[in-house]
Amino acid sequence: MECTIDWGGKDGMLFVARTGSGHVTAMDGAPEGGGNNLAPRPMEMLLTGAGGCAAYDVVLILKRGRHAITGCQVKLTAERADTDPKVFTKIHFTFVVTGKDLPQAAVERAVQLSHDKYCSASAMLGKTAEITYSVDIQQA
Repeated sequence: MECTIDWGGKDGMLFVARTGSGHVTAMDGAPEGGGNNLAPRPMEMLLTGAGGCAAYDVVLILKRGRHAITGCQVKLTAERADTDPKVFTKIHFTFVVTGKDLPQAAVERAVQLSHDKYCSASAMLGKTAEITYSVDIQQA
């Protein structure tokens, strides 16, 4: 896996990332940090990556179990340390999973498997942060 990060230039803190799979995304800093608020912050991207990783796991596990999943949303809230390095100290994942006749136990198991076994991003973040999660199932 590879990626390249390029600084956008002398005026500001805009960075452009190019992934090995051929995708491009931007990151910027807050105005008080020299940025222009043109894109997400790098730490927001890290949090987003953890949410995407977990959502991917949950959808894949439920699909493989032949459950009629039609939607999956993950909302993340995080707290960071007050001093540098300002690592995440708490992260809460709220999973909203939608489908037809989804068994509560199957959805909870998928979320638990992502948390305990499959999600590399939350496993790394779990080294500094207390990770919790909740599940809300919406029947389609």
